Amino acid sequence: MRQCIRTCLDCADICAATDRLATRRTGSNGILLREMLQLCITACDICAEECERHDHDHCRRCAEMCRETARDCRAAIETS
Repeated sequence: MRQCIRTCLDCADICAATDRLATRRTGSNGILLREMLQLCITACDICAEECERHDHDHCRRCAEMCRETARDCRAAIETS
């Protein structure tokens, strides 16, 4: 479970940083935002794959949320 916990924490940090960039209200930086969205997708996909290996309710929910977040990030890239 150590790797699962590490992966979840890394993913959460990347998602939080992506959120801060995406919701900043001053100016814009489309190139950087698209790169962060792609990184968030990668982190979420890796985290979901790791969590799906474990038979725990919290891992199942984490994998679900990671898949949903990755879908949302893909949609955001398409509209940016």
